[in-house]
Amino acid sequence: MSNWYNVTAPDDDIAVSSRIRLARNLTGLPFPSRMSGQQLAELNEKVKAAVLESNTPFAKTLKFIPMDSVPENQVYAMVERHIISREFAANRQGRAIILSDDESISIMIGEEDHIRIQVILGGLQLEKAYDTAERLDTLLCDRLGFAFDQRLGFLTECPTNLGTGLRASVMLHLPLLESSGEIAALSDSVSKIGFTFRGMYGEGTKALASLYQVSNQITLGISEKNALDNLSIITKQLIEKERQSYKGINHLKMEDICFRALGTLKNCRILSSEEMMKLLSRIKLGQSMGIIDIKESPVRLLIEGQPYMLMRKHGDMSAEERDACRAEMIRKALE
Repeated sequence: MSNWYNVTAPDDDIAVSSRIRLARNLTGLPFPSRMSGQQLAELNEKVKAAVLESNTPFAKTLKFIPMDSVPENQVYAMVERHIISREFAANRQGRAIILSDDESISIMIGEEDHIRIQVILGGLQLEKAYDTAERLDTLLCDRLGFAFDQRLGFLTECPTNLGTGLRASVMLHLPLLESSGEIAALSDSVSKIGFTFRGMYGEGTKALASLYQVSNQITLGISEKNALDNLSIITKQLIEKERQSYKGINHLKMEDICFRALGTLKNCRILSSEEMMKLLSRIKLGQSMGIIDIKESPVRLLIEGQPYMLMRKHGDMSAEERDACRAEMIRKALE
């Protein structure tokens, strides 16, 4: 079964992925930062039983994974595939995840909140991702009961998540808007209406390969539907703005940039992750503009060429060994 980064999806020339996260906490248990080991184990079992013992399709498609049993390389490869957060990877003792076979659904148990429901899909599919997350939310709420206040909404450990507990985001490939210096102005504009630009791996990370996450900031005093509708409108405007940028560039110069990147990747023997991301970004742009016609997905190569993803497949390696392995993997993919 294909992962989110290896499928054809709506608007995936620019929209790389859509993600929904819902933060939820159970009544009768302290927040994870104040939980004992016994309470954490109790939480794991409650969530596991609620999902896997339910009479729903989810029971057949999801599996429970204690994070203590996952090797470190595999854990950080999950971060690189956007399945779990960096914080969850760093503090996983006694915690668990419930994961679908295609990894589009993940439920982190005991992260900052008791439950973090996540659905991630390729392309621009916010509504579809939300529908799945909402069905899981309803299932868990009916079976477990969530901490909720009539005035404040869902109660969360961090006050910035109070209310809906919803974080919706779309990852966009915006190389031309980036090169024209427009990202800072766009970031300022969307921040004034309750949205934010972040890097490839979320808050506090850089925008590598011209990839930016656009997500909602406001969770209190707004409905989940309104937040999604507003994000969808902003995202579609950004997609159209990037596409409009195609018209104002020197086509021959862009062909040269894209084919040089392709030639390098087809022939290199050593390739750092930083150089890989820069070159694959150019190839993705070439695909989007109809300059380059290759069947391979640059996004798949970008994800699978990350350090821990390589070690997940090939075992522990030094940085130099990874650079050689990465070059070989991409050469073979582009043959």
